[in-house]
Amino acid sequence: MNIVCIGGGPSGLYFALLMKRHNPSHDITVVERNKPYDTFGWGVVFSDATMDNMRQWDPETAAEIQQAFNHWDDIELGFKGETIRSGGHGFVGIGRKKLLNILQDRCVQLGVKLVFEVDAESDLQYPDADLVIASDGINSRIRSRYEAVFKPDVVVRPNRFIWLGTHKLYDAFTFLFEKTEHGWFQAHIYKFDENTTTFIVECPEHVWLAHGLDKADQEQSIAFCEKVFADNLQGAKLMTNARHLRGSAWLNFQRVKCEEWSHFNGRSHVVLMGDAVHTAHFAIGSGTKLAIEDAIELTRQFIELGDSAEQIPKVLARYQALRNVDVLRLQNAAWNAMEWFEVCGERYCDQLEAPQFMYSMLTRSQRISHENLRLRDAKWLGGFESWFAKRAGMHIADGKAAPPPMFTPYTVRGLTLKNRVVVSPMAQYSAVDGVAGDYHLVHLGARAMGGAAMVFAEMTCVSPEGRITPGCPGMYAPAHTVAWKRIVDWVHANTDAKFAMQIGHAGAKASTRLAWEGIDKPLASGNWPLLSASEQQYLPGVSQTAKAMTQADMDLVLAQFVTSTKAAAEIGVDWLELHCAHGYLLSSFISPLTNQRTDQYGGSLENRLRFPLQVFTAVRAAWPADRPMSVRISAHDWVEGGITPSDAVEVARAFKAAGADLIDCSSGQVSKQEKPVYGRMFQTPFADRIRQEAGIATIAVGAISEADHVNSIISAGRADLCAVARPHLANPAWTMTEAAKIGYTGLAWPKQYVSGKGQMEANFQREKAQAALAAQSPVRAAEA
Repeated sequence: MNIVCIGGGPSGLYFALLMKRHNPSHDITVVERNKPYDTFGWGVVFSDATMDNMRQWDPETAAEIQQAFNHWDDIELGFKGETIRSGGHGFVGIGRKKLLNILQDRCVQLGVKLVFEVDAESDLQYPDADLVIASDGINSRIRSRYEAVFKPDVVVRPNRFIWLGTHKLYDAFTFLFEKTEHGWFQAHIYKFDENTTTFIVECPEHVWLAHGLDKADQEQSIAFCEKVFADNLQGAKLMTNARHLRGSAWLNFQRVKCEEWSHFNGRSHVVLMGDAVHTAHFAIGSGTKLAIEDAIELTRQFIELGDSAEQIPKVLARYQALRNVDVLRLQNAAWNAMEWFEVCGERYCDQLEAPQFMYSMLTRSQRISHENLRLRDAKWLGGFESWFAKRAGMHIADGKAAPPPMFTPYTVRGLTLKNRVVVSPMAQYSAVDGVAGDYHLVHLGARAMGGAAMVFAEMTCVSPEGRITPGCPGMYAPAHTVAWKRIVDWVHANTDAKFAMQIGHAGAKASTRLAWEGIDKPLASGNWPLLSASEQQYLPGVSQTAKAMTQADMDLVLAQFVTSTKAAAEIGVDWLELHCAHGYLLSSFISPLTNQRTDQYGGSLENRLRFPLQVFTAVRAAWPADRPMSVRISAHDWVEGGITPSDAVEVARAFKAAGADLIDCSSGQVSKQEKPVYGRMFQTPFADRIRQEAGIATIAVGAISEADHVNSIISAGRADLCAVARPHLANPAWTMTEAAKIGYTGLAWPKQYVSGKGQMEANFQREKAQAALAAQSPVRAAEA
């Protein structure tokens, strides 16, 4: 094949040498606008895993890189006068110029043609090429030429950064955070050769503007950065090699993602590679990794499918399909890490102490979990767990291991929970006339015995008309109080779990069938009238029409909430939650999707919160002062024009001011037009943001299914409690099981079940040992 690579960056050069190495008969040319062995930029970073991959594909190149690279395992944080270091992270740093020189030399050895000082503007300049690799960078001209085909999605991010260097040498990947009168600056620092270190300085746009850096030239910007990080630099100078730029060297990161990666121009097949097709923020050092692995995957496909011109369409289609999975995964991780650095000044720097800030930073991409940190640096994590446990009020003797954070106590008002796991309220549709019966006793009792600190009953309705279905429980008649007292008393007598009740009114989502008979659909007969903030049908054309509440309706409903609250207090419920989420009655006032009122209860968010806050205030006054009270909200409607996470912060602040102790952070279910983005722990960012910005404790919910999830959330300060739902349906003893799975033996079991504790713990330890053995030797594992 005749192959032309436009752009002599890592992807173009590495693909050229791999293909030439595989089949020397290919005619391969790399076209580069710079001079031979000249480039711009400081050091680049990629992981040990990428280095291992390169050793498999071209040992000669990998050996040269290995001689030149700087390898380190440690990450060091400088923050609020403290220095914290964690090991086991495995990065490789090398000068960009050195890397490209190695790749250029290897190309020459293999017979690749290198053409320098040619600024190729178009793929059409090479009509004889069978394949054109458009590796021409983030501002790719070829991508722009065929924009309608490639459909690039380019997002310019708000933070400003300047890419500098210094001759001060660092022996760890170092992050520095310094506060100025206008806000926080952070530096990303790593050594890449024997005498030079990359020093990237980053800050939010508003901080950059407040310091007048938009008007500063390069020398002024460098002098400013030297002043900000003077304590660490200790007289060392910062420098730039971007002398060819005019004006400010501060940049905004651009996230590039393309819908299509290749195109046939009539004569040649054109494929984007490297930064031309995708970018990932430097916060996880993945740009060069992506470029190198692009080259490897495209070469692999030519080897597997055939490296002839006839196979190019099939190769390119399969290349995109396979590569896109890894790219999106890495881009999502990089996006999470990037967003963390964008908001850390306002969300974490002032709020978190140094040990927890370090943990939050290490897990910012959500790819590193609690137990993964233990594998990387058990000593550091053990020290952090000890710090966390002491902060939670536990006494940890010297030399004794602290429990994982999910098994530390949590105290609010006069109540102490034994750990951070609660069984989330989950509708069971099994009550009769609002009465919780034997089913509820067994269901809730089993989960109270399962190791969780607290068990929530499902939403308990404050009136017959407030029930979602005829099978939903209530707290509006004497029979309900008697039934719930039986369950509360049983939980208190037989377990050390606390009992929580969530009270609510279904509003426009009431009078529907049991879930397994047609969720959200109206009853076939016997429907009751519906109330809402405004007239609406939850399912357009299907649901009953709810009427807009009058003041008299509001007065009645408020009184019903108070009556239910007093009944819950009388029977010894430990914790009360007010349901203001999921499109139910109080939620319908908060969301602009369901509140179109023009009176004092509609319009602005302040007005829309008026009635829910009136209910909360009345309920809080009726609830004992020494018992906690939380509020569940929908922190995101997932519909344009609905509640956003930014709005949710204001909602949380309002409930905090009214006396709420925690915000239970759910989302959605307000409109059937919603388009949520699911994934593990997908709602945790709402709890995190509300906790830091509104300054109130939170409960995280949603796709939390492992101890690792809970430990990561609690350790990083993203929430104070985790409400686990569906895993508890599958396994009432989920908390005890997860403790055994991670090797924590300190969780007490009910005395009747203790004989099973050791067996479960031993079984999990045996499975771990066998897995470790299998990783070393499949034969020995089979024998074991």
